[in-house]
Amino acid sequence: MKVVVTGTSRGIGKAIAEKFLSEGHCVVGIDVCPATIQQENYTHFVADIFSGNLPEISDSQILINNAGVQDSPDDIDINLKGTIRITEKYAFQKNIRSVLFVASSSARTGAEFPQYAASKGGIVAYMKNVALRVAKYGATSNSISPGGVLTSLNDRVITNPDLWNKIMQQTLIPKWATVEEIAEWAHFVTVINKSMTAQDILIDNGEDAKAEFVW
Repeated sequence: MKVVVTGTSRGIGKAIAEKFLSEGHCVVGIDVCPATIQQENYTHFVADIFSGNLPEISDSQILINNAGVQDSPDDIDINLKGTIRITEKYAFQKNIRSVLFVASSSARTGAEFPQYAASKGGIVAYMKNVALRVAKYGATSNSISPGGVLTSLNDRVITNPDLWNKIMQQTLIPKWATVEEIAEWAHFVTVINKSMTAQDILIDNGEDAKAEFVW
């Protein structure tokens, strides 16, 4: 299948692109940075999803909205408005089979930077709107909401023993997900899944579920 993935130059987006390539799919990546994947069946476009000229891509079957920023003045513009712009351009056509949004656990908890949490909450709401509109094509629309993920963006806390210890006390399973694990979820939700739509999947090692009973 032809898979369009945004934010493929590093982190989760790169891992997702590499997972789909390993499964034999053709991947089109869109990122503000140059390509870091050099593989057959991978095509890369340098573009700003919010304000840049978007490439013409025909017959895309899977769209994965991953590109985003964190704790910047542009969180709403890029994470939410840019994602909407990408989706409106590529999702609503007869070949589409699945749309996936990479949201965040902060969409549920609000426990992060204000504009970032708001942008991710908006993505989950927009995902449900998309599900209503792609259903006529027989397509699904879902989101995944990772909690902590081991990426360079989080090095500030990953490499600080005191902060890392505090974080590990907040989860039922004391670890963070790898980018490869998130990529596996992306593949499952868009390729294996045929019946779940309009749903958000929380992948946070039990951070949201943790509760301590005091008596």
